[in-house]
Amino acid sequence: MSIDAEKIIREYIPDILHMSLATVKDNAPWVCEVHFAYDDDLNLYFRSLASRRHSQEIAENPKVAGNIVKQFALGESPVGVYFEGAAEMLEPGETQSKAAVCIADRLKKAAADTIAEAARDDGHKFYKITVDTFYVFGRFAGPSGQKVALKWRGSKK
Repeated sequence: MSIDAEKIIREYIPDILHMSLATVKDNAPWVCEVHFAYDDDLNLYFRSLASRRHSQEIAENPKVAGNIVKQFALGESPVGVYFEGAAEMLEPGETQSKAAVCIADRLKKAAADTIAEAARDDGHKFYKITVDTFYVFGRFAGPSGQKVALKWRGSKK
């Protein structure tokens, strides 16, 4: 049986507003929760203060991993979308504007306000994650615990 991982991802993530984001520095992992948005190419966007640990670690090492998971009750099969890729802080310009629109649409914020805040030294900055590989995990059409990898466009640069 063939599983369409991209279809699962596109149907699954619209209902979830936060993701777990993992970074690493000096072989010490860190994980945090961030609100996220995405575009049609499944690039992931979030905003954060440059002073946060994950932001500082991204500046030194752009490799990240994370997951987008709904909470589930005991007895329910877990389902989730996992990813590996590279993160970067976005500078003012076209890509930052695209991120602002994605975030504004998804999180009901004014894009102009978030861009203005990002311009301040103490403002939340925009970040983009270019995904190399997505993984979907769960019960899709068979036994629980299926894990399917999907190499993504981000890895074809």
